[in-house]
Amino acid sequence: MASFFERMKDRLSKTTDSFKEKISHTLYFRKLDEDYFDELEESLILSDMGMETSVKIVEELKERIRQRGTTATEEARDLLKSIMADMVTVEKKEMTMPVIIMVVGVNGVGKTTTIAKLAQKYMNEGKTVMVAAADTFRAAAVEQLTVWSERVGVDIVKSHTGADPASVIFDAIASARAKGVDILICDTAGRLHNKVNLMNELSKLTRVIDREGEGFDKHNLLVVDATTGQNALIQGRTFNDAVHLDGIVMTKMDGTARGGIVIPLISELGVPVEYIGIGETAEDLIPFEAADFIDMLYDEGNDEADDQ
Repeated sequence: MASFFERMKDRLSKTTDSFKEKISHTLYFRKLDEDYFDELEESLILSDMGMETSVKIVEELKERIRQRGTTATEEARDLLKSIMADMVTVEKKEMTMPVIIMVVGVNGVGKTTTIAKLAQKYMNEGKTVMVAAADTFRAAAVEQLTVWSERVGVDIVKSHTGADPASVIFDAIASARAKGVDILICDTAGRLHNKVNLMNELSKLTRVIDREGEGFDKHNLLVVDATTGQNALIQGRTFNDAVHLDGIVMTKMDGTARGGIVIPLISELGVPVEYIGIGETAEDLIPFEAADFIDMLYDEGNDEADDQ
């Protein structure tokens, strides 16, 4: 069976090939002048790293070139890789059992299917799992999560459409505690067009989890669609302000050449990308290693990594 590294490398080829194509133009420059830096900055922006992060990278590169007296574009490329590697080096928060995972994100990014994949993954690891359908404002969300819970084989706590989401979380925590469940995964609403109400609701859910979840670890997970590019960063800022994120899941990473958004997401929020979705099955939700991703961007995946 292919390693996580091999599968990530294969499925992220659109992202990595696009980056290599854009960045390769800078290697034709004979000197590290303003034309070089302008071309580099444009290439980074086109790779969906955003204006702010691209400028930050270029300014840091200029400083390192000045400090080291670098004159060759190949050497500058190595410095560029090092800068990006530093930007995505963020410590991951390890979960301890039992844990309550609150999953947040806007509608349509794949929250429900991600919850199902996580549930399947944890069950395969021998954990007991329960899900809470706290997106009570969309009947379809509760129905979809119910179908997935039955398919995966986990208990679900739910209520009627329009019920108070906090009451669903309250009941789910009580049930998880009584049954000795290892992991309780909570779905939440994602109506970002009504941002103030949504953020207030998420803050309320957080208070309920903090109050009722004594003895449980807490883990807040954001799901974003990689194909939305800079919108994913906007969503990350908004949800991080509301609930203080511990991790990110990026869906549809196999279908985009705009995966450069990973770098500003991690760098600006200081939150690690824990998993990426590269397909439809539970096995297609794979752990994400930022260092490996940077290697792939520069085509330096090695045999040692493949064997892990």
